Amino acid sequence: MAEYLQPGVIRKLDEVVVNRIAAGEIIQRPANALKELLENSLDAQSTHIQVQVKAGGLKLLQIQDNGTGIRREDLAIVCERFTTSKLTRFEDLSQIATFGFRGEALASISHVAHLSIQTKTAKEKCGYKATYADGKLQGQPKPCAGNQGTIICIEDLFYNMPQRRQALRSPAEEFQRLSEVLARYAVHNPRVGFTLRKQGDAQPALRTPVASSRSENIRIIYGAAISKELLEFSHRDEVYKFEAECLITQVNYSAKKCQMLLFINQRLVESTALRTSVDSIYATYLPRGHHPFVYMSLTLPPQNLDVNVHPTKHEVHFLYQEEIVDSIKQQVEARLLGSNATRTFYKQLRLPGAPDLDETQLADKTQRIYPKEMVRTDSTEQKLDKFLAPLVKSDSGVSSSSSQEASRLPEESFRVTAAKKSREVRLSSVLDMRKRVERQCSVQLRSTLKNLVYVGCVDERRALFQHETRLYMCNTRSFSEELFYQRMIYEFQNCSEITISPPLPLKELLILSLESEAAGWTPEDGDKAELADGAADILLKKAPIMREYFGLRISEDGMLESLPSLLHQHRPCVAHLPVYLLRLATEVDWEQETRCFETFCRETARFYAQLDWREGATAGFSRWTMEHVLFPAFKKYLLPPPRIKDQIYELTNLPTLYKVFERC
Repeated sequence: MAEYLQPGVIRKLDEVVVNRIAAGEIIQRPANALKELLENSLDAQSTHIQVQVKAGGLKLLQIQDNGTGIRREDLAIVCERFTTSKLTRFEDLSQIATFGFRGEALASISHVAHLSIQTKTAKEKCGYKATYADGKLQGQPKPCAGNQGTIICIEDLFYNMPQRRQALRSPAEEFQRLSEVLARYAVHNPRVGFTLRKQGDAQPALRTPVASSRSENIRIIYGAAISKELLEFSHRDEVYKFEAECLITQVNYSAKKCQMLLFINQRLVESTALRTSVDSIYATYLPRGHHPFVYMSLTLPPQNLDVNVHPTKHEVHFLYQEEIVDSIKQQVEARLLGSNATRTFYKQLRLPGAPDLDETQLADKTQRIYPKEMVRTDSTEQKLDKFLAPLVKSDSGVSSSSSQEASRLPEESFRVTAAKKSREVRLSSVLDMRKRVERQCSVQLRSTLKNLVYVGCVDERRALFQHETRLYMCNTRSFSEELFYQRMIYEFQNCSEITISPPLPLKELLILSLESEAAGWTPEDGDKAELADGAADILLKKAPIMREYFGLRISEDGMLESLPSLLHQHRPCVAHLPVYLLRLATEVDWEQETRCFETFCRETARFYAQLDWREGATAGFSRWTMEHVLFPAFKKYLLPPPRIKDQIYELTNLPTLYKVFERC
């Protein structure tokens, strides 16, 4: 019994065993060997690379390039482990700019396959051929004829590892993996010509020309269906010090398999975080289960990148990963939002005389929808207000709970509306403000707002709405401020006007504002009349700007004649007008153009977002405005920035309620 408790003897493994174990980690299948050798050829400044394959790379995998070649003196050690021309010190790894650096690829291959190398440099008169086994040169290199470059021939891969060979897929599937690797490098390196051929076939399976382009290589390899939908853009971030070059498909294209070609500092790698992030953006546009085609090349400072974290180098770690992924996600969102003007749809024509399909036949009868997942919304049904308060008639005779008499907003976005304006806006500051709004728009929030169903008003700042099976409460004041700010930008220089009849004296309005608590006047501020005169002088001086760009008219004798009309059937609350005028004089930066337009639009949006909630008929009309004017405008127009997420609160959802009732 005691002999079973004896510890095992620790022995040093034989060098051949160690090398084969290491080789199995680096060369897991023919595609790994091809990737390593392609990177060696690219490091050698090749302009044309030819690959020949037999039996999916298991019988033969030959790579020929026209690069710089290998010196005759180096052939003796080229297949030994940790021999490389890429670095000499460990510190060089932080500045590495080549693909290879460990010197393990050829060594690993020589331990699991029969390897031969034929090479010629520009200075040598002839080429040399050498064979290797277990990392050692077999005999002396033999002179031979040849062109400049290198031919590496790998035969009988995994001949001495039968378990690994049996675990591999069929030759056809292994060849498909080889094709995928070569295709990705061909797209990323368009200046290099690539050829992939099965041994014995007359025509190559894949060929790209020298000095091509990425989009052209995508067309050659992946087809015209992808290339015609490509959207190209680049982005440079000065904060996190990275550059991105991207080719992504627009929303007209989708496939059941996600194809993402990701290169970081020229290396073919995988990033689950980046793939998931990009897929989440497209999920808003594409059918469920469909994915885009994405090519992405990131360039980071070498010192921010750790490439030595995986034996096959298909994973890397880099600083600020979450921030960089989020920045790229915002860029992709902005590009897709800007490219969504055209969509392609297909419909099936019904043959003459064919009967109409019953609506029940259109649904998939095999797919069961549980009661907790059914979306129960109908905008024509009665609202929450009907159960909380009696009907209130406004001065115009419109019922506060009536939804049938509300006129529909035009089915146009800000951009379409702006394009139809009679006066074209050419001020770069305003155009930049519009681009910033579109770039910052959250696609997920936009989808929620577009499909919301209004439920009811809680108070002057909050309202309820439903989206799918979830009930939300939102801050309508914050939503309204952002809506009117965007309306000011897109209606710039083309604002309609609300005529004030009779005109109101500007100075009297300013004195009224100073007497209100909102102004925060104290005796230390000075005489109210003098302050009102100063504010009136500022507004009179800037009256031409307000009239020309925003439709706010102040006559030369100081009479307020009109206000901008930003939304159909919406009128600002006159009770807040005096404070609004005072803030225009004191809070708007009139000196600098961009700041002037920004602060003026923000102050105006704040004024227009305030409804009249005083007791009486006006409160009922404010509820009507919220339901029939503001919320339809949110659905049609609002491009919500990410910060508005903080103003939406999920109260409950249908699956949760079902769980509660099931316990009762």
